[in-house]
Amino acid sequence: MSEPLDLSHLTTEAINPASENLDAMSTLDMLGVFNREDRKVIEAVEAALPRIAEAVDTIAGALRAGGRLFYTGAGTSGRLGVLDASECPPTFNVPPGLVVGLIAGGDYALRNAVEGVEDSPEAGAADLQAHGFGAGDMLVGIAASGRTPYVLGAVDEANRLGAVTAGIACAKDSELSARVRIPIEVVPGPEVVTGSTRLKAGTATKLVLNMLSTGVMVRLGYVYSNLMVNVQPRNRKLVDRAQRIVMAVARVSREEAGRVLEESGQDVRIACVMARLGVPREEAVRRLAACGGRIREAIS
Repeated sequence: MSEPLDLSHLTTEAINPASENLDAMSTLDMLGVFNREDRKVIEAVEAALPRIAEAVDTIAGALRAGGRLFYTGAGTSGRLGVLDASECPPTFNVPPGLVVGLIAGGDYALRNAVEGVEDSPEAGAADLQAHGFGAGDMLVGIAASGRTPYVLGAVDEANRLGAVTAGIACAKDSELSARVRIPIEVVPGPEVVTGSTRLKAGTATKLVLNMLSTGVMVRLGYVYSNLMVNVQPRNRKLVDRAQRIVMAVARVSREEAGRVLEESGQDVRIACVMARLGVPREEAVRRLAACGGRIREAIS
């Protein structure tokens, strides 16, 4: 019979003295504890910025070379990875398969607890294999505790295939960090409710994922200044946003922005270059192609 598991040494399982007697506090005092503890998340993320930057540049390089970005995790970590992946196509108009989120237990686990699968490193490896993961892709393993077997199995498989791996953990010197090339450790301290890593650890993970995906898309040219220039105007809200983006970049009227968008085939990046430089669509397309789709270079 195997020894019982003891995770009491992990930061994510430690008891937080600031929230002792949480159930005896007034509601306002209780929420004050949450708020004060949440401030620690920002400091923890700041300490990890150099590693996050390394990951952004590495992922951007992999995608430029034709690879894909994979997130893998279990429970809250997996759901956050799937969420980040699913928001890339509507935000940046990238193909749905460019950023892939995998969660232990599959899509059913997005809404339902599937606790046992996270203990299977074989399942983590198998899920990567099922998506044709290869050496040109990049894997980001997400595990608040830094020890989830499902995630470690996926990381080991990615390493075996020769791919670059990164890991997001909310514990110091974790197993995950030891197995990846780019370890991102964001340690905001024990949770307000002991072991509930959907709280500070979840918030920290979401912040890192925001930086990773958005930073990569900025590096790939899908953002100009702070504008979402690869947005697709497929509803009234997005038509308005597209017109305002062209107006801001090219310094033209809304009427002119709408006209150029029509001529561009509703491609915001092409429309921005056309309107800013006063060139036809073909020239705008040529300029963007010559500089990897980056508007700043195309108009300079």
